[in-house]
Amino acid sequence: MAELPDERQLVLGARSQLDRWTKSARREAYVELFDGDDPVLSPEEMQLLDALDSELERQGGDGVWGTDQYGIHTTGTSSSNTSLGVVCVYHPQITTDSVLRGGDDLDDETEERLNAALWKYSEHVATLIETQLNEFVHQN
Repeated sequence: MAELPDERQLVLGARSQLDRWTKSARREAYVELFDGDDPVLSPEEMQLLDALDSELERQGGDGVWGTDQYGIHTTGTSSSNTSLGVVCVYHPQITTDSVLRGGDDLDDETEERLNAALWKYSEHVATLIETQLNEFVHQN
């Protein structure tokens, strides 16, 4: 039973770093997926996504970027050296009631490509955060 408080302290310590890790991972994932040599969206699709983000922010919302949320979880096996992991608990998604829907700006196929890219982005952010989490675990 002595391992449980250690794991609890490790989780609490990791959670205190989560915001910093998330910001860093978001920047890195954005550059890799959207600004890199082989972006996952076309310039026109990025323009649509940025327009949606701006419109949602003007309406008092959080927009698209930065609405993804992540959590640290335990794997439930105290015998493992790395018993912590990261999961995306909220993936941003464009839905039929999004501000760009209803007009000619966004059709179903484009919506699906944007949502797939947002999903890939969020999952990549989670992977990057988990890399930082693993480094944290091995240092403690």
